[in-house]
Amino acid sequence: MEEDHNLPKIPYSKDDDYTRLQAKARRDLVTSATQSNFEHIDNFSFDPKVVAGNIENFAGVAQVPIGFAGPLLLKGEHAHGGFYVPMATTEGTLVASYNRGMKIARLAGGIRTTVIADAMNRAPVFVFKNALLARNFGNWVIQHFDKIKFKAEETTQSGKLLNIEQYPVGKMRWLRFNYSTGDAAGQNMVTKATHRATSWMLSQNIEGLEHFSLAAGLDTDKKHSHLNALHTRGKKVVAEIVLPKQLMEEVLHINPSKMYYLRRLSGMGSVISGSINNGAHSPNGITALFIATGQDVANVAESSCAYYYGEILDSGDYYYSITLPSLIVATYGGGTGLPTQRECLEMMDCYGRDKVLKLAEIIAGVVLCGELSLSAAVASDEWVSSHEQYGRNRP
Repeated sequence: MEEDHNLPKIPYSKDDDYTRLQAKARRDLVTSATQSNFEHIDNFSFDPKVVAGNIENFAGVAQVPIGFAGPLLLKGEHAHGGFYVPMATTEGTLVASYNRGMKIARLAGGIRTTVIADAMNRAPVFVFKNALLARNFGNWVIQHFDKIKFKAEETTQSGKLLNIEQYPVGKMRWLRFNYSTGDAAGQNMVTKATHRATSWMLSQNIEGLEHFSLAAGLDTDKKHSHLNALHTRGKKVVAEIVLPKQLMEEVLHINPSKMYYLRRLSGMGSVISGSINNGAHSPNGITALFIATGQDVANVAESSCAYYYGEILDSGDYYYSITLPSLIVATYGGGTGLPTQRECLEMMDCYGRDKVLKLAEIIAGVVLCGELSLSAAVASDEWVSSHEQYGRNRP
């Protein structure tokens, strides 16, 4: 389509914008302008009113195939037992690969999962006339933490200010506000809370303050950072398993020594490339689950960071673990309440309040299964043949 600066505006109604008629009006306008056919986009089963707050200019749906993997057997603090896992993807072989990993995990007795940290952040910056005044302000923040916490928590029932980290550079001082956010992912929650807290701080006539910004890059929202990997942004979750040697040979067609050697090579390759991830493909499983369950998919930028660690035990069995240092998930709010997404959460008993740590453990377990399956496929030279069998869909 050639560029046309005279294209009409997309229809919008101030009074009632989330209706089937409004959605049709938008599709009709684009059809008229582009001759596009929307026989699939316009097929949806829910009342458009349910997406208010989730999307603007609603016109229809993007239908992504969902496959079920499992059962996934977990021995976590919050997720215990077997789970069928919904995975939304257009990548052939992906569900089959995770399913194979879940099979060996079940046969090995299940995956232990542990949430070891939980915090969502916002990081404003304060700029002073000089470094001395910036340092004095840092001491003032420590002395007034209780009042800052009180002001922040005025805006939220679920959010709790845990601590404030300080990062000084020159005459600048970044404050990293860390909150627990209940079952919400919490980015909007902590932004509102930090805005309230810093508004009070700014009203206290801080000596030498020249400039302030509510966000200035340190929180790395929807971007990876080593700070988030070390101190977490979201949930820090570990999944671990011990794989018997004989089982690996029978199911994965590889012995522990060969897989361990491959992981050493992959680790070195990750170092050389500067990768944030020394695992195999954690973003695949995380993204498929995020789409299925209504997570903010852009958070894969932080959530996909993963650290593999493994050992060959004295018994010859293989200890294998994956740590997700900044997994951002929700079971309440955002897209989790939309009809399809809610169904996918409910099939894992992960919808609503007091479920988010359970979902985090399930995702960590899924990631470990995908790591096992792909690593074994590469090491046993089954990677290409598997994709040829399951992943060929060329027009």
